[in-house]
Amino acid sequence: MQALFYSPNPLTQSEIIIALEILGKKLSSITEEDSLIKKAQIENQWFTPQWQLFAFNYWAGQLNQANLNHWVANYQFTNNPKKVGLIMAGNIPLVGMHDLISILISGNIALVKSSSDDKTLTPWIIEQLILIDPRFKEKIIEVEKLNSCEALIATGSNNTARYFEYYFSKVPKIIRKNRNSIAVLSGNETNEELGGLADDIFSYFGLGCRNVSKLMVTENYDFQRFFEALEKYKESVNHNKYYNNYTYHKALFLMNIAPHFDNGFLILKEDEKIASPLGCIFYSVYKERNDILEFIDLNRENIQIVIGNPNYIKECISFGQSQNPKIDDYADDMDTMKFLNQL
Repeated sequence: MQALFYSPNPLTQSEIIIALEILGKKLSSITEEDSLIKKAQIENQWFTPQWQLFAFNYWAGQLNQANLNHWVANYQFTNNPKKVGLIMAGNIPLVGMHDLISILISGNIALVKSSSDDKTLTPWIIEQLILIDPRFKEKIIEVEKLNSCEALIATGSNNTARYFEYYFSKVPKIIRKNRNSIAVLSGNETNEELGGLADDIFSYFGLGCRNVSKLMVTENYDFQRFFEALEKYKESVNHNKYYNNYTYHKALFLMNIAPHFDNGFLILKEDEKIASPLGCIFYSVYKERNDILEFIDLNRENIQIVIGNPNYIKECISFGQSQNPKIDDYADDMDTMKFLNQL
């Protein structure tokens, strides 16, 4: 593997950016036959080759010097490194990558506690960075317990968030809880837009916080074209874990005589909740666009992103783009880099 010049001096920001670009090129070269892909899937069945490669290709596109330099140009950095605990999630491949590179580029030290659902990919990323430049051994430290961190970035469920708040009450922190995403439909969507919505729903099997779990639809909305757009993901039902979730909730709705639509691999049910079970999508009916804005405002803390046509609903993300955030898009609207620079 290509290596940087090994200097006895601490890593500079420019050297970190160069190393990340090398990592990006490595990610782009991985194929479905790579042993890394196979090992990660054995340990976590949700990490299929398709979605691992999807994540790798996304990050390969983000990790280049021009992109990273443009990102960091918006911040002022201080030479006062802190030990930042990083509690990783493991719901989708490389889900904690943005936090890790934010800690590194900001000049801080990452104390990484990987998720039990990701015993392969995050350690591999760390290993690759150390192979690129051994000085990363001083910048990234894998830990089992975070007893010495001076700040914290943690992602987990609402229950674990309460534990993090209590246990790390004395340190600056970003704690992310459960969030889901919604899509707004006017009834005038093109086939291409509905195909993009299918991606927003089914990428990573719907396990990410940026996946759409709820639809906002007009009165008397015709779901036929929506279901036709989903057909490209009908093979999802052949995944054992997804199938088990789908059939469980199907049986539950049938036993409770709960009205719903079922296309054979996804259940659509009218429900006011935002977070739908795996294998299901909830929907609500709105009368006017102001109803949508009011719903978003009331549920802002539970919504990660809003998908739709920007000409119909301002400040939403276009259909099909839920899993393609820019490097300066921050989860939960919390500017991670600003947080790190203020430590």
